[in-house]
Amino acid sequence: MSEITQRRVNVTALMTALLAACMAFQLNASMLSPALVTVEKELNTTSAAVALTQTAFFTSAALFCLFLPRLGDIIGRKKVLGGMILALTIGSVVAALAQSIEVLFLARLIQGVAGPTIALSLIMLRVEVREPKRYGTLLGVLTAVNGGIAGVDAIAGGYLAQNHGFASVFWVMAIAGAIACTLVIVAVPESVSMVKEKMDWVGVVPLVISVGTLLTAFNEAGKLAAANWPLVGGLIVVAVVAFAAFWKVENRTAHPLIATYLLKQRSTWALLLTTLLTMTGVFAVMNGILPALAQDGVVGFGMGAEVSAWWTLTPYALAGLVIGPFAGRLAGSWGYAKVMRIGTIGSVIALALMLPVIGSDSRLGLLAVSILIGITYAGISNVMLSGLGVMLSPKENPGFLPGLNAGAFNLGAGLSFAVIYAVQTATTTPDGTGTEGYTGGVTAGLVILLLALAVSFLIPKPADAETVADAQTDDAGNQLSAKPVQATAALR
Repeated sequence: MSEITQRRVNVTALMTALLAACMAFQLNASMLSPALVTVEKELNTTSAAVALTQTAFFTSAALFCLFLPRLGDIIGRKKVLGGMILALTIGSVVAALAQSIEVLFLARLIQGVAGPTIALSLIMLRVEVREPKRYGTLLGVLTAVNGGIAGVDAIAGGYLAQNHGFASVFWVMAIAGAIACTLVIVAVPESVSMVKEKMDWVGVVPLVISVGTLLTAFNEAGKLAAANWPLVGGLIVVAVVAFAAFWKVENRTAHPLIATYLLKQRSTWALLLTTLLTMTGVFAVMNGILPALAQDGVVGFGMGAEVSAWWTLTPYALAGLVIGPFAGRLAGSWGYAKVMRIGTIGSVIALALMLPVIGSDSRLGLLAVSILIGITYAGISNVMLSGLGVMLSPKENPGFLPGLNAGAFNLGAGLSFAVIYAVQTATTTPDGTGTEGYTGGVTAGLVILLLALAVSFLIPKPADAETVADAQTDDAGNQLSAKPVQATAALR
């Protein structure tokens, strides 16, 4: 059921507010990475304890993605988005004032409340912008930020931490959050789902437990030889039991968080599996293997940490930021799934081209691969997968699939480091002087991406998501005319 309103919305103001919200969240996700060593020194703690605060943030973000978009459908998306950004701002202030690693851990948990910012922003944008090509372009702008703010966020984080301490990084996050929160309050119109239901808090609990324990298991498994494997096994068992309980609860409640019949639909599981496999294949390669190769002084390029970022992560993020809007506009006419598969094929080619770069001394080759992955994954596949989460979500529960899809992104990121690094470790020579480990890790990512490509063909075409042609043909099948048909509002 859809609702057509006659209100006039200032799309420029709306986009400014939503973009500010997405950027504020992205700063929390990426700006601290180069400052982790500074955090360790200033708080007099261990690298493992600092890493745990990062795990806390991303785990918290993944868990809140599971139910906050649905809560927004029910009580108002503007209220929920504003509350999320407010929590992010408060968490940033707490982190800036932290004098111990325990307080920083708590602050990062609070910041994670804003996890579904991009998913919720895309839903709100879809409500107000109905023309397919225009929506696709604006979707590309919002989603491309998710790959990094042209790499400036990471570079700025390193500069601030080195010259002004880690607290300065969080003060910048707090300022960005305060600005975004104000803009959301002033410029974003309220919207809710047409279907009035109660929030299924009983279903939220076992689902959060299931996904939370699974994420924790992946994070522990990523430690490889140092991992507590009995703990990993126990967490996986808890995840399975909790999900079984969730399934039973959803089948019995009158207002389920996620109706089980939706989980059985191909539009749900095919998209979630594609997102999971795509993230698993790319994330650790781009954020772990490639920077490590750039900094490896034995078989790599021997760059410093800051220099390696300029050759790998910055061009990757910048390419995604530039290409995203064009990919979104193209999806409005070609189709989201089709453009997504083009991006995935390009990512496969990029990883294949990375193999001859390993062991070479070609910095230009390293740069070219980084840019190509930025174009194909950050600029195309990542944008299209996020868009499909909105387009394929049912009208009666618009927040369900974007939230789950955001969870799949986070699960894929955790699984990526566990799987790719495990293969790298298994293929590394005992003396550690060969390139076999890097080659093994990249090859594993390549194989997983091929699986993602295969599964992507099972994703159905979204209804009312693209500009289609109502073509007339003659007896020979030749097209005589085409009448453009535009999407209608489906989310309000």
